[in-house]
Amino acid sequence: MHDESARIAALKNLRLLDTMPSENFDRITRLVANYFGLPIAAISLTDVNRQWFKSKVGVEHNEIPRVKAPCAEVAETCAPVVIRDFAADPYYADSTLGNAGIRFYCGVPLLTPKGYGLGALCVLGTEPFEVSDEQVATLSDLAAMVMDQIELQQSLGRIEPSSGLPNRYQLLSDLGDMCTNCNGQSRIISLLDLAQTSQFDRMLRVVGMSHVDGMVEKVARILKQHLGDEAHAYHVAPTQFAFLAPEAVSTGEHEAFLNAIIVSLSAELEFQIAATPSIGFMQFVPGKTEVVEEILRALQSAVQDARDSDKKIAYFSSETDVRHQRNFVIQRDFPRALEDEEQLSLVFQPRIDAMNGGYKSAEVLLRWNHPTLGNVSPGEFIPVIEASAFARPLTQWVVMAALRQLATWNAGGLRIKLSINLSAINLQEGDFIERLNTMLAQYGVACDQIEFELTETAMMLDTTSALDLLNQMTASGIRFSIDDFGTGYSSLAYLQKLPADVVKIDRSFISDLKEGHRERVLVQSMIALSHSLGYEVVAEGVETREEADLLATMGCDELQGYWVSRPLDSNAFLEWLSERNGAVLAYHEKIYA
Repeated sequence: MHDESARIAALKNLRLLDTMPSENFDRITRLVANYFGLPIAAISLTDVNRQWFKSKVGVEHNEIPRVKAPCAEVAETCAPVVIRDFAADPYYADSTLGNAGIRFYCGVPLLTPKGYGLGALCVLGTEPFEVSDEQVATLSDLAAMVMDQIELQQSLGRIEPSSGLPNRYQLLSDLGDMCTNCNGQSRIISLLDLAQTSQFDRMLRVVGMSHVDGMVEKVARILKQHLGDEAHAYHVAPTQFAFLAPEAVSTGEHEAFLNAIIVSLSAELEFQIAATPSIGFMQFVPGKTEVVEEILRALQSAVQDARDSDKKIAYFSSETDVRHQRNFVIQRDFPRALEDEEQLSLVFQPRIDAMNGGYKSAEVLLRWNHPTLGNVSPGEFIPVIEASAFARPLTQWVVMAALRQLATWNAGGLRIKLSINLSAINLQEGDFIERLNTMLAQYGVACDQIEFELTETAMMLDTTSALDLLNQMTASGIRFSIDDFGTGYSSLAYLQKLPADVVKIDRSFISDLKEGHRERVLVQSMIALSHSLGYEVVAEGVETREEADLLATMGCDELQGYWVSRPLDSNAFLEWLSERNGAVLAYHEKIYA
């Protein structure tokens, strides 16, 4: 006896309905049409109320009503059906196909291993046709090939067991087929990520995999409720689901739809506790603008942007993506730069006495001439490297290069002082002092020839360990300066405990001097406060004589900025130093004449 509910369940479980066209099936329908010499062939799946075409040749629409459809009879009886002339058939003459001008039909069943008829592999013509038993047998063989392809698709791991949804490989295949059969119309695809990697790891550690599987099943059900029959989801990673929007949907409409999904997911208790669902989406033109893998990569980028947004939904930004890709190249190529003598170099920006213009020190700055990106700004690459595993090698390279340069100048009779930047990571290195002392001994540089610059925010990260390290280094004769003063979050109570000698007022305050009285009072107060705590004061970013004169009047000790000098390579720095010393000598001679 025909069990329709079991047959429908078998069809639904295969998740073939409303999926993308597939070349693996299309080549079989083309073969059928060519073998019979007829214009129309199809792989027709019998749904509750419709015949849906997984593959088709010679027809534009994707489905027809199930009522009086010969393929429905094939699926129900699990036997071939041949209609040699619709006009002469009392039942099918006024059917949808008969009224559309079809005169011939031959269909054979698509049978599952358990004997359920999913639909039919059929061939149709617009004229009466006499079909032989041999042709029907060949069509049955080709129908078996269709079922082999369906079973192969399942056995190749195209379904994710935890959710029952098609997986990433099926999505890649469907997107590839979409690109092959593209009509030039843009489509929208979305990626839902339930949790960040750290959140997922915590869930596994605390509640185990079975809880996560239950959560995934619930998400699959919620997505099905929202997507309906027009689309279906793919389970592309442990906590990620992708889905395509119906054609002709605008980005604004789709964003509202995504917001409804976020609301539904957030209503689940476990999401509020352990996860933060986010959705990234993008628009693409199949076969024209992206390769399949690039679509998924771009979606991952959009999801990361969504995590940083209040709505937890983000449209793919090519500008943001370019920046992320560039940062990846920077981080990937930096280890090679450390070994390549042609890429990394030091430049030196002088600091002068605010009153007499005499040389006091120079800040060591790093430059990177990347082989393909060209000159990369320190403001771009240093934050990327300091957030990576290469922060320690970065500081090691800069310190060694600076000490090597000081050793060279010392050997030539020029004994000067340099200021080197440290990062917050360096304050957490237990062997930093030991390594530093080894390098100082290696190059024969005295401790009083170097000064380390640290931002006040870096000094606040771990007060106990930071203070211990700073005190040990200060005891050995090394000076410290508080860089970018005024931009961090340190308290006065903490500042007075720091074993620093110098405060460097951030350039943003210096550039505001021209704005008015309040800005000048602020800088004057910062200088006075620093002096009262025993610090020398350096003004950064001095770009005009007016700023220099005003800062000198306020009692600022040293100046640094483009008005003094741009950062210079070692040869240009020596030339500047020679000219500056000559100017200072002439200045003194004039004063004491």
